[in-house]
Amino acid sequence: MEIVFLGTGTSQGVPMIACSCAVCTSADVRNHRTRASMHVVMDGLHVQIDATPEFRLQCLREKIEKLDVFVLTHGHADHIAGMDDLRRFCDLIGGEALKVYTTDEGMARVLSIFPYAIAERPVSRGYAAFKLEHMPAALEFRQGTIRSTLLPHGGVNTLGLIFEEKSSGKKFVYYNDCKRVPREAVALARGADVVVLDGLRPDPHPTHMNIEEACAAAAEIGAPVSYLTHLTHAIDHETWSRKLPTGVELAYDGLRLML
Repeated sequence: MEIVFLGTGTSQGVPMIACSCAVCTSADVRNHRTRASMHVVMDGLHVQIDATPEFRLQCLREKIEKLDVFVLTHGHADHIAGMDDLRRFCDLIGGEALKVYTTDEGMARVLSIFPYAIAERPVSRGYAAFKLEHMPAALEFRQGTIRSTLLPHGGVNTLGLIFEEKSSGKKFVYYNDCKRVPREAVALARGADVVVLDGLRPDPHPTHMNIEEACAAAAEIGAPVSYLTHLTHAIDHETWSRKLPTGVELAYDGLRLML
């Protein structure tokens, strides 16, 4: 299984507009964060999680040239705004609609923002077409299984995703944009080789886990390594990497893992 961190930043990104703090002006490329999204490859099955405003640029930077399945965790702007750029992948799958797996909230947001793209096929080559599907508890493919669970995120629930590759038995968990990890989600994550968790900033936040809460969730799940993502400009990569407990690391744009 291959895991590509396309983006690891918050809705404002880092550097932020009109900010001259030490992180926003840092020369450390690990502090340059586009909005959070992931690309996961299970035995050749390419799964994209969310499409940020920088989605096109992320794909060009990381040479993402194939997409079989798209999962929208929720309908907030930093996760949905790049979906129009999925049009190229509709071309690459033969002019078919791309299946979009999401929640009821996610479906409503796609319908309101991209009504022109809800179709069985693109209206013409180069256009987007989405076939909306409710994300089930388990999506079964010959390459493996993608399980889902709901995570609390303020006024909405987001999708937490658990990838299990059939050939290798490897397990990867992505729990971003959440205030806590419920008991059911902890149970589903147990036995994972790698876990990615929302770890917004040091200070508490009403809808996201802060660093302390994310580290506590990592300890409860007990994976060999957990990565924190959705990081604000309050997190300097080098400084905070030295502060984190053993087994917890900071993600950065372009990080690739092979399981």
